[in-house]
Amino acid sequence: MALSTEYVTNSLQSLYGNNITTSDIRAWCAMNGHNYVTITKKLTDYKTGRGKWNLTIQEKLEETYQAPSAEPAIVQDLIPQKDDTFVQFGNFKDIKKIIQSRLFYPTFITGLSGNGKTFGVEQACAQLKRELIRVNITIETDEDDLIGGFRLVNGETVWHNGPVIEALERGAVLLLDEVDLASNKILCLQSILEGKGVFLKKIGKFIQPKDGFNVIATANTKGKGSDDGRFIGTNVLNEAFLERFPVTFEQEYPTPATELKILQGVALDLNVVAPDFCKRLTDWADIIRKTFYDGGIEEVISTRRLVHVIRAYSIFADKKKALEVCTNRFDDETKSSFMELYDKVDVDFQLDQEEEV
Repeated sequence: MALSTEYVTNSLQSLYGNNITTSDIRAWCAMNGHNYVTITKKLTDYKTGRGKWNLTIQEKLEETYQAPSAEPAIVQDLIPQKDDTFVQFGNFKDIKKIIQSRLFYPTFITGLSGNGKTFGVEQACAQLKRELIRVNITIETDEDDLIGGFRLVNGETVWHNGPVIEALERGAVLLLDEVDLASNKILCLQSILEGKGVFLKKIGKFIQPKDGFNVIATANTKGKGSDDGRFIGTNVLNEAFLERFPVTFEQEYPTPATELKILQGVALDLNVVAPDFCKRLTDWADIIRKTFYDGGIEEVISTRRLVHVIRAYSIFADKKKALEVCTNRFDDETKSSFMELYDKVDVDFQLDQEEEV
């Protein structure tokens, strides 16, 4: 005769109480001659975490459904702050138009690291006074991280919304950052990417997207993996997932003229007077990128790294040291070639100069 879930839960409760663990279930299975996997499948709806079950969840579902989360997942104002150093370039105007339209129009932005993909989305939302919820995706990101799950708060098990549900209910822009690092667990967003909302099966509630909700994803690849090995950890994303993004924007690095404005703005914000240094840095980066695109080198200097150099210069007041500490992330050969190139670009820079005492 097949075991009923009610019999299993009542038996476990009588021996171990309401909150049980993996070791409790294994001990019960050993005593009663049952298979651990079979029993845990019967307890799926009671699971509250890895190796943890609460046998009163079903009794409290209606109460949990009616009551709000113990603590709202997000209570603060989620409109990003405007950054005075921001300079628009690339696909910014198009991204801003999509957000301004308030239409549900999932958007995929791809491009090399440090070229302003995420920053541009943040600043578009800031200018439009739109709430933005950013989720940093990793291979470990799963449904519980995105949608939500039960949490133990003050001894009570309550439902807690994940960032996706918060964005749906608030009509916010959901930014999936570095989405190409995701595993197939990201497929829990399929119905959401169709604009249909999501059914929270654990609490029996359907969440309808509020007006203005949209999904924007950023990635270093197009979801096909990294053939050149530059972005280790990126994965081949499911084709059905990628197909749910109507448009893909390819973000390039800014032109030297635009990049110069960016660096000058950062320098001004830091009270650094270095117009010549900013110009030399943009010339330096431009040469490196052209060589990179031609296949001459395997590394590139990003806009973000140039900003790092300006910030380092504001701290150390030493161009050589600023460049050195900001290129230390590269291997010795690459760093050496980058430093030698800058020495040629900036006539006032002496690579071999002795440090002043």
